Amino acid sequence: LGDVYKRQVLQVVLKEKLMGTASRSPSELEDVINTQCAKGYRLHTITTTSSGSKGLLGGDRVQATLVFESL
Repeated sequence: LGDVYKRQVLQVVLKEKLMGTASRSPSELEDVINTQCAKGYRLHTITTTSSGSKGLLGGDRVQATLVFESL
């Protein structure tokens, strides 16, 4: 039989507030990845989507979906 993988899916939202000030930085995304790796998972796939805010003084938003796997 083949290997059995345990998978975990996480979503992280990075958004910019007023005037492009990031409320979550790429280093915070790196922290999420490193935390999961410390638990024995490896990053399998990452996808991102972005959308702009339509509200007054709203910022852009990037949603990252991360799939980790472990044997």
